[in-house]
Amino acid sequence: MRASRVPSWVPVFNALAKPLMALGVPMGADVLLTVRGRKSGLPRSTPVAVAEISGRLWLLSPFGETDWARNLRAAGRATITSGRKREEVTAVELDREARIAFYRDVLEPYLRTSAVATWIVRNLDRIPSDPAAAAEDRPVFELRRV
Repeated sequence: MRASRVPSWVPVFNALAKPLMALGVPMGADVLLTVRGRKSGLPRSTPVAVAEISGRLWLLSPFGETDWARNLRAAGRATITSGRKREEVTAVELDREARIAFYRDVLEPYLRTSAVATWIVRNLDRIPSDPAAAAEDRPVFELRRV
C-alpha cells in the first residue's frame, strides 16, 4: 500500500483532542485508540473515528499507512476509550477484496443515511465514492470486543 499524505489539520486536531479525550470528554464517533508500539512496545494513543454499523465496529485509516495503523496491524489488539468507557478489542485487518466489499456494501449504504457523515468522509477524510479507489491505500480493520 502506498501512504497517503496526512492533512496538516490532523496533527493540530489530535493535539487538541487527545488530552480532552484522555480526561474523559466524549467526542462523538472519535475515540482514543491505545495500542502498543511495534518497535518500542510502549502504549501509543491517538484519536481515531470508530464507526459502529450494523452492530460491528469498523476502523479505517483514511490517510493510508499511518503509525497507528502499522502498530495496530502488528499488535492485533488495542484499547478504545470513549468518555469514561474503556474497551479491549482485537483487530482483524481486511484484505483488498474485503476492503472493496466494505466500502461498497457497508460504508456507502451507511453514508446514504447521514449527510453529515458523508460530508466528513468525502471532504475531511477524502475517501472517494468508488469502492476500488477507496480500498487502494486505506487500511480497514474490524474491531471485535474482547
